[in-house]
Amino acid sequence: MKISELSSPDLRSTSKDATPVLRLLLDDVESSVKVAESLDPSCSPAGLAARLRLSLSSLNQPASATHLLEPVKIHLWKLSYRLWNACVDLSNASELLRGDPPSRKAELAELRHVAADMLCIAGLPLAIPSAAFKSASFFHKTGLIWHELGRFDLAAGCFERATELASAAHSEGTSKIGDEEERQLLLDLHIARARTAWEVGDRNLAIALLNRSKNLILGSPSGFRSLAEQFLLFGKLDLSKKSPEGRSDASRLLTEAMDLCEKGIAAARSRGASGGVETLELDGLKSRCLRFLAADRLQAEDYDGVLKCVRALRSGSVVPPAVEHPSVKYVAMKAWIGVRRLQEAERELMGMMASKEVPEAACVSAAEAYLSNAGPDKAGSVLLGLTGRCHASAAAALRVVQRVAEGGGRGRAKVLAELTADEKVVALFQPSAATKEREAMHALLWNCGAEHFRFKDYEVSVDLFEKSMLYVPRDEEHQSRRANCFRVLSLCHLGLQQIDRAQEFIEQAEKLEPNIKCSFLKYKIYLEKKDENEAIKQMQAMVSCIDFNPEFLTLCTHEAISCRLLPVAIASLSVLLNIYSPGKKMPMTEVAILRNLISLLHRSPNNELEILKYTKYARTRMVEIGVECFFGKGAVGSRELNWLAGISYNMGLTTGNEKKYEFCAKFFELASAFYTAITDEEGVNQATSCKCLIISVGALLNAEKQKEVTLVDSDVKLALEMLVRAEKILPCISSSFNDPREAQAVNQSLHFLHTYCTYELMNRVKDGGRSQQLQLIKSFAASKSCTGHYLLQLGLAASCSEHYDPEVAEFALNACLSALIASPSPDYSSISIVIRKLVCLSASRGNEVGKDDGTYDIYRKAYQIILGLKEGEYPIEEGKWLAMTAWNKSGIAVRMQQVANARIWMKMGLDLARHFNGMDKYICGMEEYLANFERLCCVGDGGNNEGEGNGGSRNSPTTGNIVQICRE
Repeated sequence: MKISELSSPDLRSTSKDATPVLRLLLDDVESSVKVAESLDPSCSPAGLAARLRLSLSSLNQPASATHLLEPVKIHLWKLSYRLWNACVDLSNASELLRGDPPSRKAELAELRHVAADMLCIAGLPLAIPSAAFKSASFFHKTGLIWHELGRFDLAAGCFERATELASAAHSEGTSKIGDEEERQLLLDLHIARARTAWEVGDRNLAIALLNRSKNLILGSPSGFRSLAEQFLLFGKLDLSKKSPEGRSDASRLLTEAMDLCEKGIAAARSRGASGGVETLELDGLKSRCLRFLAADRLQAEDYDGVLKCVRALRSGSVVPPAVEHPSVKYVAMKAWIGVRRLQEAERELMGMMASKEVPEAACVSAAEAYLSNAGPDKAGSVLLGLTGRCHASAAAALRVVQRVAEGGGRGRAKVLAELTADEKVVALFQPSAATKEREAMHALLWNCGAEHFRFKDYEVSVDLFEKSMLYVPRDEEHQSRRANCFRVLSLCHLGLQQIDRAQEFIEQAEKLEPNIKCSFLKYKIYLEKKDENEAIKQMQAMVSCIDFNPEFLTLCTHEAISCRLLPVAIASLSVLLNIYSPGKKMPMTEVAILRNLISLLHRSPNNELEILKYTKYARTRMVEIGVECFFGKGAVGSRELNWLAGISYNMGLTTGNEKKYEFCAKFFELASAFYTAITDEEGVNQATSCKCLIISVGALLNAEKQKEVTLVDSDVKLALEMLVRAEKILPCISSSFNDPREAQAVNQSLHFLHTYCTYELMNRVKDGGRSQQLQLIKSFAASKSCTGHYLLQLGLAASCSEHYDPEVAEFALNACLSALIASPSPDYSSISIVIRKLVCLSASRGNEVGKDDGTYDIYRKAYQIILGLKEGEYPIEEGKWLAMTAWNKSGIAVRMQQVANARIWMKMGLDLARHFNGMDKYICGMEEYLANFERLCCVGDGGNNEGEGNGGSRNSPTTGNIVQICRE
C-alpha cells in the first residue's frame, strides 16, 4: 500500500518548535521501521513490535501529544505506511520461500497492528484526504488477519476501532472518497464483526450486525450478494452444527439470504444490461440458498418443505434444469422416502446414477439411503446401476452390499447371496486394484455366514460361505483362506447331517492345508457315522500332526461322549495319558485324566479289568511321585484323592455283590492304600482303610472257594501282611466315632472278620499255622469284641472247612453256647444249632460205644436248657431231633447189650420228647418199650444179658419202628 503522493518537509527544518524528547522518540520509531524494512524474509521480527509499542506509548502521552504538530503527524503517517509496506513485502517473500508459519504470521500481524495504532496516535492530518477511512482500512485489514489466525479478541478490537473511525467520518461528511466506497467499507466492517462474533459464540450480536448491514446496501447488487453470502454461510454453519442453546436459526438465516438474493436480482435488473452478470451470480447464490434450505427442511423432517424447494429449483426460475446441482436429486429422493413414495424415490436415484455430474460418493450414499427403506429386494437393480455408473465400482458395490447386510435376517441373507454371486459383481472385484474391497467383501460374507451359523441356520450359512469363496483368489497365497472356507463348509454340512458332503469338503481342505483342524473334523465325521474303529484311528493320527495340541484330545473326548461313543472317548483319554509327561503343558492334570477315564469305564458293564488297571496306575504314580505331586495340593488334591478312594471302595462293593471276588479283593486293597494316604485327624479314613484290608482278604478267600483252587503261598503271605497292617489299626478305630455304641459295633465286627480271615489263612500255612489257630480263637473269645454269634461263625467254620479242626470247633462252640446262655435274651435258634453241631462233633470223634459220656453231657445240657422253657421257645424240629437221636442211641446200646447205657439214653430221649408238641404218638410207644425193657432187666439172676438180648431181639421191631420214624 503506497502513498507516493504524500510528502512532508524534513522534521528538523519544519518543526523547530519540536522538543528534543519528541525528536528522540520519532528517531527511535523511524529506526525501528528501517529495521523492519531491512529485515531478511528468513528472519523473525520478534521483539520489534514491542519496541515500537514502547516508543508509541511515550508519544501517546498527553504531554507529548500536545506538541504533535502537523509535520509530525504527517511524518508518523509516512512511517506507518512504510511499516505496513514492509510487512506486506515480508509476508509475500515468506510465502514464496517456504510459506508463512502461524507464528511468523502472528508476528507480522502484530507489526501491522502497530502500524494501524500509529495512525491513531498521529491523528487525522488535514493534508491527507479521507484519513479516517484510510486509518479504518488499516484496522479492518489487520482485523482480518487476526481473524484468520484465530485471535478473535484482537480481531474484534480492530474491527470495532475501524467501525468507530469510519462511522465518525461518514456521519461528519469529512470523507472525500465516494459514498459507495464508504458504505462498502462499513458493510465489510459489519460483516467482519459479525463473523468474529459468531466465532466467539455471540450469535445474537452476529445476526444483529448482519441485519444492521441491510441499511448500508442501498440497491447495490454486490452488497446484496455479500450480505446474502454471509447469511448463507451462517445458515450452513448452523445447519451443520446445532447451537449451544439447543435452537437452530438455519431456516431463518437461509430465508434471509434468499430474500436478499431476490432483492439483489431486482436491483440488478433495474440497472439494465449492465446487471446481467450480477443477476447470474445472484441466481446461483439463490439456488444455493434453496439447496441448503431444502437440507434444513430435510433435517427437520419437513418433507413437504423439501419438495417445495426442489420444485422451485427445477421450475427454471432459478437455474436451468440442465445444470441442476447433484444434491437436488439426493434431497428429493430422501424427501420421497420420507413421505413413503418409494417409486418416485427410485426414479430420483436412477436419475442420479444416469447423471455424470453426480459424484460417485453421492450415488453410493443415495443408494444406501434408498436400500435402508426400500428393503433388500431392490438391491439387485441398484447394484447393477452402480456397476455401470461408478468408476471405482468395487467400493460402490461393497457399500451397497453392506447396506443390504444391515439388520440381518434370513431374507436379507438370501438377497445378499444372490447379489454377490452375480458374475458382473464378482468381476468388479477381480482386478488387483480392488484387493482391499475384495477382502472386505469376503469378510462381510464370512461374518454374515458365521452369524447364521451361530443361530444354527446352516442352510443360509452354507450359501454365504460358498459365495465368500468367490472373493478368494485361487493362488498359492490364499490357499490357507480357501482351506478355512472348506473347513467351515464341512462344519455346516455336519450340522445339516449331510455327512458325505461334509467329508468331501474336509478332504478338499486337507489337500490345500493339512493340519490338526482338518484331522479333527475328519474324526468328527467318523463319529457322526458311528464308525468307532475309524474314529479311533483318526484320533491316534492327530498326534503325528505338526501343529498337534493335546487340547484336541480333550475335544475328541467331549465329542465322543456327546455322540455316545464311550469306547472312542476312552481311547482318546488313553492316548492323552500316554503322552503325558511332567512339565509338559497339558489341558488337564494326570489325575484328572485318570478320573475321567475311570468315570467313562464305569458307565459300561464288564470294564472291571480296565478300571482296575487305571486305578493301579494311579496308586503306582501316587507312590512314585508323592501324594501332593500327583493329586495336587489343598482342597483340589483332597477331592481327587477322596474320589479315587471312593470309586475303589464302590467298585469293591459292586464286584463283591456280583461275586467277582478276585476284582473285589484287588479293589478293596487299592481303596485301603488311598484311604491310608488321606490326612485324617479323626481316624475315620483309617478305620475305612482297616475295613478295606480285612474285606479284601475275605474276598480273596471267597475267590479261592469260587474257583476251587488253593491260594498260592505268595497270595497267602500277602493276605497275612494285610491282616497284620489291619491289626495295627484296629485299636485306634473306636476313637474315630462320636457314638460309643457305633464304635463298639464297628470294632466288634472288624475284630471278628480279622479273626475269621486270619484263622482261614492259618489253615493254608504249611509251617505252624494250625498250631496257632486255637490260641487265636481263645484270644478272640477273651476280647471285648467277642459275641456268641461271632463264636458260632468261627465254630461252624472250624467244623465245616476242609481243614477240619475238632478241637478248635468244640472250643468255639462251647464258648458260644456259654455266651448265648448267659445272654439276658438267649437266642434259642442259635443255641439249638450249637447243640446239634456239638452233638455231631462228639459223634465224629469216634468214641467207643459206651464211652460217649461227652455226648451224653451235651444232651444233658440241652435238656437242662429246654427244661422250663415256654412252648415254642426252643425250635420244635431241633427238639424232636434231639429226642429221636437220644432214643436211637439206646437202640444201639441194646444191640450191644449195654443195659445201663441203653437205659440212660431211653430216659433222655423220653424226657426230651415230653417237652415238645407232636411227639405224643411216639411217647406212648417209648414208655411201653421202656417198661418192657425194665421188666425184662429184672427177670433172672444171670440172664440179664441174654434177656436183654432176647428182649431186645423180641422188641426190636418196635425199636426199629421208632428208630425208623425218628430217621424219617
